[in-house]
Amino acid sequence: MAKRPNILLITSDQQHHDTIGKFNSKIQTPSLDKLCNEGMNFTRAYCPSPVCTPSRASIITGQYPSSHGAWTIGVKLEETVETIGELLYKNGYSTGLIGKAHFQPLTSVPGQESIEGQPTLRDLEFWKNFKGPWYGFEHIELARNHADESHVGQHYAIWMEQNGLSDWKEYFQPVPGETSKYAPPIAREYDYWARPDRVWQLDEKHHYTNWTAERSIEFLDQQKDDKPFFLWTSFQDPHPPYVLSDPWASMYNPSDMSPGTLKEGEHDLNPPHFGKTQTTNPDFENWHSPFNAHGCMSHLYPMEELKKDMAIYYGMISFMDQNIGKIINKLDQIGELDNTIIIFTTDHGHFIGQHGLIAKGPFHYEDMLRLPFIVRWPGKVPQNSSSSSLLSLVDLAPTFLKVAGIDIPTQMQGVDQTDVFYGNEESIRSHIFVENRHNPKMPHLKTYINDNYKISIYREANYGELFDLENDPNEYNNLWDNTNAQTLKKELLFKFAQATLKDETSKMKRVSGA
Repeated sequence: MAKRPNILLITSDQQHHDTIGKFNSKIQTPSLDKLCNEGMNFTRAYCPSPVCTPSRASIITGQYPSSHGAWTIGVKLEETVETIGELLYKNGYSTGLIGKAHFQPLTSVPGQESIEGQPTLRDLEFWKNFKGPWYGFEHIELARNHADESHVGQHYAIWMEQNGLSDWKEYFQPVPGETSKYAPPIAREYDYWARPDRVWQLDEKHHYTNWTAERSIEFLDQQKDDKPFFLWTSFQDPHPPYVLSDPWASMYNPSDMSPGTLKEGEHDLNPPHFGKTQTTNPDFENWHSPFNAHGCMSHLYPMEELKKDMAIYYGMISFMDQNIGKIINKLDQIGELDNTIIIFTTDHGHFIGQHGLIAKGPFHYEDMLRLPFIVRWPGKVPQNSSSSSLLSLVDLAPTFLKVAGIDIPTQMQGVDQTDVFYGNEESIRSHIFVENRHNPKMPHLKTYINDNYKISIYREANYGELFDLENDPNEYNNLWDNTNAQTLKKELLFKFAQATLKDETSKMKRVSGA
């Protein structure tokens, strides 16, 4: 009996869809370019939520955030939830997660205890003795931080110590009672992610991107010839803060960067929070309750600084790309490359000046929702091909199960995309849903996307967004209140409602008439 196929999922964190060298000459990504040439590139892949925890939880559950329950950051994904890792493990797969998880909050409270929060993050004795199972993954090695953030520790810190960096805490932002001699200062006039000096004194050797690749390679080395594996290699970059080790920090010249810009008057037709971002000290008080909402702030930011950020952002991606190449080379060395379906994607998008916006927030433009997405599987997936088929990260779990020959549970809301991957079908999906709920009330919105249009509605609000993606691909003209678009709006809202009913989850099958 032939060995079942291996599955390698490689993800970045917060990567704009237009950051692959094959389609953007400004950036160098030879490893991702090679994956594109040897597989299929999807131009309309979307996240189920533009925030880390809910999107990542959707990857492993095949459910939307409103169903799996981890609806924003700071909310725990219950450990009892059935995951793709668990289902594959029960069916004979070796399962591993290396890198960033972010399934749990940075704070532990009764009823939502978190091993990804302080002080457990820094309890290295705990992590030395805990490598799984966790959320169905037989083997885990985790790192929770981005760049120099203070929530560093876990298996990554153990590795730094093993590799001679005993004073690793000095390179990251301090926690109370500790010092950080080599951590870059924060530009407080902007936000936590801004760094005046973007060159990090942490050397390349000890960077978490190297760690993620090294440990993924070690996992592959430990696999047995007769047993298939599922490995999720989860890189932490290019998520801000914008600080990076050389030579990657100096790889791109800021003067060569071309960030997006705000088109004059484009927010005049949008909901009020869009325009507020273009003012100094905007009033978002009602939305910052009980916690601050991502992106609800002033997005006024000097173009000179934005170019510097973009240069680091590109450097992060190129550094990751080099390490992706190492992992793929290891697959080749152990003779498993052609028996492995490889998928590269990210958890959600990113703003680098587009529409006058930075980082992320409740602004459901394509920059925020669309993802880079590549599939490689020789003999199955057509080489050097492209698809404009709609695809969501909720589709990964059911698709992986189909690849492995395992029944797809009824509670999964994603759809099996294998026929699209194989070139048998042009499209499977009729629509995409994206949920964004950051606080109990607002911001709270949901977006419906089909082949040609995008419509967004907000909780307890009479405003919204309607964009004609075919004729207005840059999303400059919100048609929500346009007199000539009211029939279209009515039709799309009906499709929105019908799709909501269609995508309802059913955990249990009906087995009796009464």
